[in-house]
Amino acid sequence: MRMEKKTTEIAIIGAGISGLIAALRLEKDGYSPTIYEKSDRAGGRVKTDIVDGYQLDHGFQVLLDAYPKAQEYLDYNALELQEFLPGAQIFKQGKSSILGDPLRSLQLLFPTLFSTIGSFSDKLKIFKLNTTVKKKTLEEIFNEEETTTLTFLKFSGFSEQIIEQFFRPFFSGIFLEPNLETSSRMFQFVYKMFGTGNAVVPKAGMEAIPKQLINKLQRTKFEFNTEVDTITNTEIIFVDGRKITPDYTIIATDASPLVPNLRKQQLDWYSSDTLYFTCKIRKIEKPLIGLISDKEALINNIFYHTSIDTERRGSEEILSVTVVKEHELSEYELIQKVKEDLKTFCGITTERYLKHYPIKMALPKLNNLRYSLMPSETRLTEHIFLAGDYLLNGSLNAAMISGEMAAIGVIHTIEKS
Repeated sequence: MRMEKKTTEIAIIGAGISGLIAALRLEKDGYSPTIYEKSDRAGGRVKTDIVDGYQLDHGFQVLLDAYPKAQEYLDYNALELQEFLPGAQIFKQGKSSILGDPLRSLQLLFPTLFSTIGSFSDKLKIFKLNTTVKKKTLEEIFNEEETTTLTFLKFSGFSEQIIEQFFRPFFSGIFLEPNLETSSRMFQFVYKMFGTGNAVVPKAGMEAIPKQLINKLQRTKFEFNTEVDTITNTEIIFVDGRKITPDYTIIATDASPLVPNLRKQQLDWYSSDTLYFTCKIRKIEKPLIGLISDKEALINNIFYHTSIDTERRGSEEILSVTVVKEHELSEYELIQKVKEDLKTFCGITTERYLKHYPIKMALPKLNNLRYSLMPSETRLTEHIFLAGDYLLNGSLNAAMISGEMAAIGVIHTIEKS
């Protein structure tokens, strides 16, 4: 068996989170996979750039530290996680108020009690929802009958005001769609993760997560700037014409463009835009997400990254702005519209535009969401296995689970043969 492990060739397509976890799990059993990545570095959708001395994530992203698989695979202390307060500052018609969880952060007690967002009854219902969801296991949440988030909130008795001014902008920023069409299972899962842990960002930015995973790998080889054209049961053909014949392949990215039999089953994706600006002052002092609840606004949520500690920081405040609504604006038109919205709805004046990240494949559009799957369910053919959050639900936790299960599927297959 030792010789077999040394000579078994396992290819992993994609160096995102699921691909890196698959490699870690394979290494644990003595295998030495090779990861083929079309871009110049690992991380997939989880990347960070340094632009003019400022630290910019590819899209506004957070890690929910209550994710079970993240707790298993990541060293939180080494990441120097920076915590957000459990709440949001909500902008409506140029004014703002704070809504948060005072049971988890006492400094949010009075702002929440005196907030004009939602009725007293809504705030009691939020407390009830917190208690109810915390008691549910993850398996119970994902086995419940599935409906939309919007239907779930209405059925739970929340007023239209609290839905429109808090839930819609907050969860639109997470689900990257403005209509709360995302599964009620996903809503409850994310709500539970927020309620039992914190939203955090590594001090060095989100790319610190894949970098930490890479540092744990000892025997995995990487081939960057290597794009795959076609994958068959026994062969991988690259865009440059090169061919390899690994014993097993784990496709840790959207497989539909790569496998001929899957090309008619192409995934649909939610897209988003994130734009970064510098500012002279912060309109939100505390580490809170800003939500824009005006329906006329194109922008959905904002965050001052200088409200938390970052490894790299420029001389001014830095603001990210997220857009989840569909639009057909050019980059110049989008920048002007975002600056106009910031001024109109938030009273924010920006100084300098830094960068625009148009993210066309931000989150997969999924139905019948699941929490986990069996290793055998990742198997596509005799020699091909699948990994990626699209197999379960759009989360970093799901990416980790799928990568782990695909690796175990390969290991079980080798052991049986």
